[in-house]
Amino acid sequence: MRLILGLALSLAVALPATAVWAGAQQYEPLAASVQAGLHAAIADRAAPDPQFPSIQDKVNWLTDMSARLTRRMPDREARLEFLKTVYYEAKRAGLDPQMVLGLIQVESGFKKYSVSSAGARGYMQVMPFWVRLIGSKDSNLFHMRTNLRFGCTILRHYLDIEKGDLYRALGRYNGSLGKPEYPRMVQAAWEKQWAWGPRVIGPR
Repeated sequence: MRLILGLALSLAVALPATAVWAGAQQYEPLAASVQAGLHAAIADRAAPDPQFPSIQDKVNWLTDMSARLTRRMPDREARLEFLKTVYYEAKRAGLDPQMVLGLIQVESGFKKYSVSSAGARGYMQVMPFWVRLIGSKDSNLFHMRTNLRFGCTILRHYLDIEKGDLYRALGRYNGSLGKPEYPRMVQAAWEKQWAWGPRVIGPR
């Protein structure tokens, strides 16, 4: 559910655990080559086997992130499957998994069946028009891996459009390009809830 944000919002204030700001990615015509490339990225069904630098890194990351996510996802097996899939899909798209977790916190509060007032669906609040553009009749945006793959692929697409500017890419993702509130909320969640190593959005 979209919240009306006051001007007092700043990075110094942690995002409340229950607050979400689901967006509405804007439909934009895609060049045939771009559409084909995105469709290929979505259609690849490689097994989600996340590759970490080492076994110890894998254990450390999953243990740490699982502990942080316990209250929002009480079921341990479901939580670990979710985290492994986030890591896999984020890395596959060239994204920071912790940033993706921050985005999910802001977009849906980790609610699998969340639907925004604009119709965006699932963890990463993907708009249904993306299924028509780059998916197939079998694409279910309430399916965990499908939703995460669409969301990460779409954000990667926006990053490419914005030449690596994550601040503007996040604005496109949320349908609020040019407004600071949403990128700041994602960064606040990223830094305060999911930090793991260096991260930067940009000097805005």
